[in-house]
Amino acid sequence: MVLDRHWYTETSDTLGMGLALRLRQTLHEETSPYQTIAVHETETFGRLLTIDGLVMLTDRDNFIYHEMMTHPALFAHGAAKRVVIIGGGDCGTLREVLKHDSVERATQIEIDERVTRVAEQYFPALCESNDDPRATLAFEDGVAWMQNAPDASVDLIIIDSTDPIGPAEGLFNEAFYRQCHRVLAGGGLLVQQSESPLVHGELIGSMHAGLAGAGFADTHLLGFPQPTYPTGWWSATLAARDPGALRAPESAPAFETFYYTPAVHTAAFAQPAFMARILGG
Repeated sequence: MVLDRHWYTETSDTLGMGLALRLRQTLHEETSPYQTIAVHETETFGRLLTIDGLVMLTDRDNFIYHEMMTHPALFAHGAAKRVVIIGGGDCGTLREVLKHDSVERATQIEIDERVTRVAEQYFPALCESNDDPRATLAFEDGVAWMQNAPDASVDLIIIDSTDPIGPAEGLFNEAFYRQCHRVLAGGGLLVQQSESPLVHGELIGSMHAGLAGAGFADTHLLGFPQPTYPTGWWSATLAARDPGALRAPESAPAFETFYYTPAVHTAAFAQPAFMARILGG
């Protein structure tokens, strides 16, 4: 990450690419016990949240990610009452989950409380459901939480993490997926952000293999645009505990969305040829 008073620039030597956003000002910066958190005001994408110099979200395009991390899984399940979010400290995913009347309890497990407190101050719209009586905010390690959770106690697990390095590294392996499989009730689903299909194919392949090894019956990749993430093309991996567990959406949501529709839901499951080969399809 390169920052001057005019531009925020995120570059990757590994990928040989970068992103630049014109800045108005830096609003906040701090180093928590886990990472460096910053908020900037940009010229055209509103407020920008970064962690360790990497884009987490902007005002302008975060709705795509948050809707695609939640609504496909919730509608595919059809009756999820108990939802657990691992990560998701900006609370946008929690807000989308709680738009579903079927949800009776949503527990967000975020290791770094400062991410949530910064989001509450600078991204209040994302945090508008934090006081919902169905919501619980827990600030602890997601891997440890999953190890201690009772069997068959959750209907949907959403892993809304940063990249598979640092605090999130332990969320991308078969051992963790085995714990998730144990904690899911019959018909339960897991959804996890799985980076860019264009440049992270090896990671995506290993995630699907790990989920299969952990006992999940079916895995699917959902693709969607995300303009401020590397390549502008992102994905979520959806895994079903049991065979034939996914339902197709029957109608448009009863609440307002900005990206998700039943047609988008169906289209997101379609795979380009190269990704079908990676996934063994």
